[in-house]
Amino acid sequence: MPENAAAEPFRSAIMQIEPQWIDYNGHLNMAYYNVMFDRAIDQLWLELGIGPTYMKERHGSTFTAECHVRYLREIHFGDPVQISVWLLNADDKRLHTFEELRHAAEGWLSATSENMSLHMDMNARRVAPFPPDIQQRIAAVTRAHGAVPRPAGIGRNIAMPSKR
Repeated sequence: MPENAAAEPFRSAIMQIEPQWIDYNGHLNMAYYNVMFDRAIDQLWLELGIGPTYMKERHGSTFTAECHVRYLREIHFGDPVQISVWLLNADDKRLHTFEELRHAAEGWLSATSENMSLHMDMNARRVAPFPPDIQQRIAAVTRAHGAVPRPAGIGRNIAMPSKR
């Protein structure tokens, strides 16, 4: 993926809602949106070479520093979902991503998540630069995703609506 990264967002495998994730309101509990977003990021990290093998062999990983989730439409048990991930920006220590969770069969948008992840030296348990080969992969994907139209919702803040 990285050298000739496609000019489209990364798409996760199709996921299924697990029955224990449904809350007393009869829909997906808010915590499990994050589980699915995290699973999609893990799939992208594998493509970038920063998954579990990277952690084991090179002692690097990522930690989420900030996350903003928007819940736009309910998901229910039995709904297949797929997540698209845009790598919006990166520097030597950080990754800025945006994710859309959509109903996999019908295509409607259920939720978004915008995240800032930090690269960690797991021996020191401190933020550290990505190795040069990983920085090159990240840069290739960031360039490719930069050619794709940006989805709505990037950079939103939480605030009460203004009264006019």
